[in-house]
Amino acid sequence: MRPIDFTPLYRSTVGFDRLFNLLDSVTGFDESAPAYPPYNIERLGENEYRITMAVAGFGQDEINVEVKEQGLTVTGAKKAEDKERQFLHRGIAARSFERRFQLADHVEVKGADLKDGLLHIDLVRNVPERLKPRSIAIGNGTSAKQVEAHVA
Repeated sequence: MRPIDFTPLYRSTVGFDRLFNLLDSVTGFDESAPAYPPYNIERLGENEYRITMAVAGFGQDEINVEVKEQGLTVTGAKKAEDKERQFLHRGIAARSFERRFQLADHVEVKGADLKDGLLHIDLVRNVPERLKPRSIAIGNGTSAKQVEAHVA
């Protein structure tokens, strides 16, 4: 796959650096990237989302969920076992992991819960009132003059 060069766009735009960096990271998708742990992203409502990760074998004290700027990072680090164990077959992964998610503007982490080997991270999009669409009342001409007189 041929990489996309965003350099011409940098010359004619201001303030879109984060968008171009995000596009660069998406287009640089690596097929050999680790798929562990598996996860789902669900839309629960118009402004509610949930990330569910399968983290069987990890306890609450071995998982860290961190939000920094527009990034969500989930890390898991298994603690060393006290006693030596001999496995005849080891199919449950016990390796450390790090998963990163890029959050959209105004998306906040509401909470996280670990139950039955699944880590649920709830997210909500809180759009500020000043950015929400609103209706403007149309006057009959006399109210506009009153407003102008009031402002002056």
